[in-house]
Amino acid sequence: MPVHHRLMAENPEYARARVEIENMAFAYETGAATTDREGPTRIPVVVHVVFNTASQNISDAQITSQIDVLNKDYRAQNTDIGQVPPVWKPRVADSRVEFELATKDPDGQPTDGITRTQTQTKKFNTQTDDVKSASTGGHDAWPADKYLNIWVCPQIFDPQDPTNEILGYAQFPGGPAETDGVVIGHRFFGTTGTAAAPFNLGRTATHEVGHWLNLRHIWGDDDGGCSGSDLVADTPNAGGPNFGTPTFPSVTCMNGPDGDMFVNYMDYTDDKGMVMFTRGQVDRMAATLDSFRSSFNGSGP
Repeated sequence: MPVHHRLMAENPEYARARVEIENMAFAYETGAATTDREGPTRIPVVVHVVFNTASQNISDAQITSQIDVLNKDYRAQNTDIGQVPPVWKPRVADSRVEFELATKDPDGQPTDGITRTQTQTKKFNTQTDDVKSASTGGHDAWPADKYLNIWVCPQIFDPQDPTNEILGYAQFPGGPAETDGVVIGHRFFGTTGTAAAPFNLGRTATHEVGHWLNLRHIWGDDDGGCSGSDLVADTPNAGGPNFGTPTFPSVTCMNGPDGDMFVNYMDYTDDKGMVMFTRGQVDRMAATLDSFRSSFNGSGP
């Protein structure tokens, strides 16, 4: 959200695009429009590994493990989906989105979908997007209309709270192409290698890619005021983020008897606590793939 607020203040084109994207999302949410997509949409991914030390230069296996998690989570095929409380099982939805490492680079040459860049930078700033540019110690984005750019880096921090390490961050649809994508710390990426508990099941990427597809946090980012909204009708309003592994029910904002949907990927629980997207969230993703990210429908590397 800090990235979103910065772009809204600084970038009039982003502000205009957000209005159009949200109008489309509202139409899909209310049933006024539906998707014509047939079968799954496959998203080519490029992972930019930006490392300061050799141990941060994560393996191909760690990267592959993350792609596997994304594919299971977005198709509702994750083995832990049985954790969804019975009251919410009918809301579980398959997004019909799949991910694969790119096989061709922007010049049309064969690639494994991975770039590797050693940097002198030990921490990357969410507000300056330094990891997304070679001139500031990172790696330039590949064309955002053809690839989901994922940067994996040593550490991430927000300058407003520089001592607090951030797991990852993303840019909503509608922003500048050169910064479009997802950034994740290497210790929160994939399920093997440097991935560290309790964020070692690949769910940070599932969450951040959700933002890339226009999903918001389930509590509406209103600082606990119970007045915010993620603009999705089938995710109960929550008082704020959940952490750790809550037990059902966890009631806030007069949302009893079932309480917060803390098993949703767009909450802040430990990786083992988040296991589902809802039908309403899938509608928002479909609206995005039919509008701002329509270049991924049937085209791309």
